[in-house]
Amino acid sequence: MSTERAFIKSGRNTIIHKEKKLDLVIVNGEAHPKIKVTPMGLVPFKEELPRNRREAKERYLEVVHVSSVDVFGEVKRLLFIQALDGREYKVDYSKIGTKLFVRIHQDSYL
Repeated sequence: MSTERAFIKSGRNTIIHKEKKLDLVIVNGEAHPKIKVTPMGLVPFKEELPRNRREAKERYLEVVHVSSVDVFGEVKRLLFIQALDGREYKVDYSKIGTKLFVRIHQDSYL
C-alpha cells in the first residue's frame, strides 16, 4: 500500500497542498469547523466525513487530522495552509465566526 499523501507538512503549523486530483479536508479536533482545501482556495466543509481512506479517495478527498501523530500530534490554534491557487492562508481557530477566521496570509508564496 502506498503512503503517498496529497499534502506535506512544513514546520510546526503549515500544511502544503500538493495534489490537484484530491481536495484536503482539514480536521483540527472535533470542536472546530472542518475546512476543505481545493485548487481554488479554502471553503467550509459541510458534508459528512468519509468513513475510511477508500471512501475518501472515491470522493476525491484526503482527510487530514491535524492532531494525529503523523501530522502535528496536537490540535492547533493557528494553522497556515498553502493552497494550489498560489496563496498561503492563515486559519486562526481563536477567531471562529469572524472574518478573521480564514484569511489570505501571503498572496503569492511561489
